[in-house]
Amino acid sequence: MMWQAARALMIRDLQLLWARRGDALQPALFALLTVVLFALGLGGDARTLAPVASAVLWLAVLLAGLLALDNLFRGDAEDGSLEQWMLAPVPLWWLVLVRTLMHWATTALPVVVAVPVLGELLHLPHAQLPVLLASLMLGTPILSLLGAVVAALTVGMRRAGILVALLALPLYVPVLVFGAGAVAASAQGLDATGALLLLGAGLVLALVLAPLTAAAALRIAHA
Repeated sequence: MMWQAARALMIRDLQLLWARRGDALQPALFALLTVVLFALGLGGDARTLAPVASAVLWLAVLLAGLLALDNLFRGDAEDGSLEQWMLAPVPLWWLVLVRTLMHWATTALPVVVAVPVLGELLHLPHAQLPVLLASLMLGTPILSLLGAVVAALTVGMRRAGILVALLALPLYVPVLVFGAGAVAASAQGLDATGALLLLGAGLVLALVLAPLTAAAALRIAHA
């Protein structure tokens, strides 16, 4: 039953994403604009851009995911789908987890896939690319899971976009520090395994706790 519910929710989300495919491209376009503006603002010089390229790419991915965070559960609350979630014969945390993973797959993952191309715009050293991709694949799901908790807490508020950003950004800072720090350590010839292991541990912890917390927040907001 849980897998059937997950499959039905994913199909519905993909159909809605296709119907609003113009909006779906906004996070990726925002990340591209962020990278281009940084490249132009720093003059396009490889010696200036290369040292900050990994941090800029991490920031672009973080902001791209934040852009679509407010709509994570709001559409379901407005059209009554959230009530059906709570009445469904499957745990609410499971539906929250599926929706959050879909949010990650449609906002952060496309940008992560485009990172090798975006890295060329910032003259990212090729030796840093594997560590950067590993840190993004571990860190961006944590951002989506933490964001789901914030989105659930604010789902009952109107025009909560700024509030969502203010609440989410402090939670995102440790992930950004460890993610960009892993690449910086690799660039200095140090071992980046420690930072990557911390991101992995954070991902496991977020997978366990974030859906339960977001589900509880949704019940409170909907009460």
